[in-house]
Amino acid sequence: MKTVIQRVSRASVTVDGVVVGSIERGLLILVGVGPADTDVQAKWLAERIAVMRIFPDEDDKFNRSLLDMNGGALVVSQFTLYADATGGRRPSFFKSAPPQLAEPLIQRFVGFLREAGVQRIETGQFGARMQVELVNDGPVTILLDREP
Repeated sequence: MKTVIQRVSRASVTVDGVVVGSIERGLLILVGVGPADTDVQAKWLAERIAVMRIFPDEDDKFNRSLLDMNGGALVVSQFTLYADATGGRRPSFFKSAPPQLAEPLIQRFVGFLREAGVQRIETGQFGARMQVELVNDGPVTILLDREP
C-alpha cells in the first residue's frame, strides 16, 4: 500500500456537487492499494499515521501526532499512486489492485485508523470522480508505503 499524507488546515471531497467528506485540522490521506496488499500493510500504515509526529508544538517542532491534536482524517482512495509513467505518454495502472480488492482493504484501513484512536474520520467515495480541496498546512506532505 502507498499513502500520501498531507497535514491540512481543512480538506473536503465533493462528488457530483455534493460534499461527501470534510475535516478541519488534521490529515488528508490518499491511499493506493497494490494487488498483493493485505490487512498487514493496512494496519501498519494506519497505526503509524495515527502516531506520526508531524504537528507542531509550542516551539514549532514536529512533536505532536494526529492523536495528540485530536485531528480529523480524510481518507481518499487513489489508485493512481500505482501509476507507471516510464513508458509511452500515458501512465499505466496495471500495478494497482482491482476494485474488488482495493475497496474493502481501504475500508479496513479506515477501521484500523479508528482502532488506533482516530475519532473523526471522513472518506471520499470509492470509484467516483472526486474533487478534493485542501489547504496544506506547512506545507507538510509525506509519502509512506508498506510493501507486502
